[in-house]
Amino acid sequence: MSDPSTARTDRARSGPDARRWRRRLRPGRWAAVVAVARAVLIAVGLVTAYYLLPLEERGTAGASALLVCGLVAVLLVFCWEVRVIVRSPHPRLKAVEALAATLVLYLVLFAGAYYLLDRSAPDSFSEPLTRTDALYFTLTTFSTVGYGDITARSQTGRVLTMLQMAGGLLFVGIAARVLASAVRTGLRQQRRGPSAQQRSGTDAGTPDREAGS
Repeated sequence: MSDPSTARTDRARSGPDARRWRRRLRPGRWAAVVAVARAVLIAVGLVTAYYLLPLEERGTAGASALLVCGLVAVLLVFCWEVRVIVRSPHPRLKAVEALAATLVLYLVLFAGAYYLLDRSAPDSFSEPLTRTDALYFTLTTFSTVGYGDITARSQTGRVLTMLQMAGGLLFVGIAARVLASAVRTGLRQQRRGPSAQQRSGTDAGTPDREAGS
């Protein structure tokens, strides 16, 4: 003989509630997979572009122009991502994607500036920089590890390094708070949506009930 409680449990697991739960769970998992895949693709694409762009043909003026235009691009991308987070149905996942895009773009930008500076003024650093060396120096500066194997010697190199340090502090301190605020705003809008729909449906059904009575 079968246990009635076990039978009820089996029906609950295979019933309409379980199917609805699975339908709700699958889109969330799929959105998480898509967000992680996009973040990885963005990071890989930016690093690949950094290695493929013909940076050797530019001088000091090109490095300055690259840095200024790149910082403007970082700011514009960040502002656009904040708006997307607020309107996204998955604001937390979109914030992860936005953080990956903005951070990698910021690091690649300074790595390119260091590489161009070393090409135009070979004594700017303690050793000649390849693209990998420039990216390595950028990461160690951003993470405040500072192994000391590569250091900036020229005034221009030290100014660039200080700019990156200041920008990194702003990125960690301000950008993270802005993204967190955008996530909270997006979640509040999601909660208001169903409640607003329920209120509108209740208001729409009231005249019918009054007419029927």
